[in-house]
Formats: sequence, structure tokens, C-alpha cells
Amino acid sequence: MAADTAILLWLNSFVGHLPWLDRAVSLAVSDYFVPTTLALLMVGLWYSGRSEAQRERGQRAVADAAVGLGFANLAVTVLNHFYYRPRPFVEHELRLLFYQPPDSSFPSNPAAVGFALATGIALSHRRLGGVMLALAFLWTAGRVYAGVNFPSDVVAGGAIGALCSVLAHGFLPLLEPGPTIVLNAWRRIYLA
Repeated sequence: MAADTAILLWLNSFVGHLPWLDRAVSLAVSDYFVPTTLALLMVGLWYSGRSEAQRERGQRAVADAAVGLGFANLAVTVLNHFYYRPRPFVEHELRLLFYQPPDSSFPSNPAAVGFALATGIALSHRRLGGVMLALAFLWTAGRVYAGVNFPSDVVAGGAIGALCSVLAHGFLPLLEPGPTIVLNAWRRIYLA
């Protein structure tokens, strides 16, 4: 854990010295910018595609990401029920760029969310998934810089999110014809 704290303190030591970076990180770690961007990218993927097969591939990727997100949130909730880790600003004197969240620092729920969504898309759409993975990385690395998570918190949260989406990607085809029936029903009412 010494390395965990050393990385946190080193990154946080730059806060206040580069105003442009502080503003960029404040935007990146907000509760709205990255999650909204990821959601809009998924909505765009849901409705895009030149052919019905391309649209269906995108819709199945969105389903993988959504199911992975659900399981990632469940995993984080269960872990938080059994283990509580104080936030870095409780244990160390840090310069904060973000409000003080009261929940457990480990594992990072934003990391689980970002990497679940990004991985779910990346498994079928590499280019868009790469953009989403970059956003998830910026969101979570910024939380360490901003003093609200330890590096191990975001690594664990990201691993949980990615693993849950990989499992969803492998599990959903086993539920056929259920997913196809749902997609077809949504198409009949113009939701897909």
C-alpha cells in the first residue's frame, strides 16, 4: 500500500500548479461529463449502422455493456457492504478538486461503470470502444489526481467493470432466443 499512497500523493502534488490541468481534470471527474458522453456514444451506436445486421451488432454490444454495468454495480455494492476503505482525503492532507464522497473508496464505482461500458462496446466495436476506454481511463485517473480515490481503487473498479462486461458478452448468447425476441419486440415499437 505504500506505492498506492506514493502515487496518490505524487499526482495530487500537481494540483494548484497547473490551472489548465486542474480545470480539465475537474471536468473529467465530474459526475456528468464522462458518464453522459459514454451514454450518448451508446445511444448513437444503438441507432447507427447502414444495414440491419450492423445495427443489430451495435445493439448487442450496447446490451453487453448494459448487462455488464448492472453486474459491475452489483459487485461493487456487495463488496462495499463487506469492506469499507476510507477516502484518501480522510487519511491524507490533499488538495481536492471534487466534492468529498461519503461512500467507500474501494473499489471505485466510477471505474467499474466506465470500464464496464467501454469494455462492453470494445468487444464488438474496437474503434468506438477504444475511445470509450480512453474516456474511462481519464475519468478514473483524474479521480486519483483529484484526491478522491487511491490508484488501487480505480484499478480494482476498472477490473470489475471490464470482467463483468466480458462475462456478459459470453453469457448473453447462451440466453438465445431471449435477446433476439426482445430486440425484435423493440423494433416493432421503433425502439431499435
